[in-house]
Amino acid sequence: MKYCCVKLPIFSVLNNNGSVSKLFALLFFIFYFLYSPYTFSQQIKTVVIDAGHGGKDPGCHGNFAFEKEVCLSMALKLGALIKEKFPEIKIIYTREKDVFVELIERANIANRAKADLFICIHANANASEAAFGTETYVLGLHRTEAQQKVAERENSIIALEDDKGAKYNEIDLSTDAIIIRQLQLKVFLDHSIMFAEKLQVEFKKFGRYDRGVKQAGFLVLYKTTMPSVLIETGFLTNPNEEKFLGNVSGQKNMAELMFQAFEKYRNQIEGKNTTLDKVDDTILEKNTSEIIAEKDSNAIIFRVQIESSEKQLTSNAKIFQDLNIFEYKQDIFYKYCTGVFPNDLDGAKNLKNSLIEKGYNNAFVVAFLNGERISIEKAINLAKNLEK
Repeated sequence: MKYCCVKLPIFSVLNNNGSVSKLFALLFFIFYFLYSPYTFSQQIKTVVIDAGHGGKDPGCHGNFAFEKEVCLSMALKLGALIKEKFPEIKIIYTREKDVFVELIERANIANRAKADLFICIHANANASEAAFGTETYVLGLHRTEAQQKVAERENSIIALEDDKGAKYNEIDLSTDAIIIRQLQLKVFLDHSIMFAEKLQVEFKKFGRYDRGVKQAGFLVLYKTTMPSVLIETGFLTNPNEEKFLGNVSGQKNMAELMFQAFEKYRNQIEGKNTTLDKVDDTILEKNTSEIIAEKDSNAIIFRVQIESSEKQLTSNAKIFQDLNIFEYKQDIFYKYCTGVFPNDLDGAKNLKNSLIEKGYNNAFVVAFLNGERISIEKAINLAKNLEK
């Protein structure tokens, strides 16, 4: 299946090798930023809320909860909260019941409405039941294989459309094409990231594990021309998260957290007085991963080590910022890790990459069994044996 952004006529100009002229493209970018046809309102008048999947497309599922149902419930609850607090804002849903809506039509609904914000709500899945947490995506290049897989899974529903996705054949999600699209919509992308960050802060304050703000080539985000985010609200393949997301109270909690992030985002871009809340680590719930680890004493625990010191550091040391820290001692050194990933090496690698982006350049993955550090090689072999 070929994914990508819609090709622009300007990029049909080829050099002798049949490739896009980089110099020409650069000149286009400069011209585009100076004379961009896109305008961005500093006032939010219309919000489009997109409940992922629906109808013949159930999305992912756990033992009892289906993504299409969970997403619809959260979407309707979020819209109601916004409408109650801000009756002047027009709320548009891409679907209000269990129906199938094509990806391109979801984006078209937002574009036709000239929406000021597009919120796409999904739930996640993983081959490992241990994977957990929330992550919010904006349009961009995937940095890890895991991010690519999330985008491919969400994009794959085009196969259920009447034309089997033929209409997307001209859409190019190659590296160059996504970069071009990002540059086109840079003013929107900056605001998308701003909103995505606020969402993750609210999720973390409530106690959800923060997998971070990420980028990937989602078709539905590629086609929108306004600030847009895709929220992965948790893993239905994780028994604990399925119990939370599959319950009405959990869906209500998630909608309220999204609303709180929306309100702070609205206040910031409209210049309202607002005080950004400091993340309080003391209210973070016991991580779902720790609960899983307690139930399975044979679990391989992957963490990300970020610091080593001959002197013992306090958990509120400046270097740790707002991270949850796990300390262990090896020889004469105190070593400090963050994250808890039972039998989930990919999850730990994702966190490591996120931490490196935040400035923890020496971050690396370590593994533990029954509280004792073991080599990554041994951990991988043991994890494989556990899967048999």
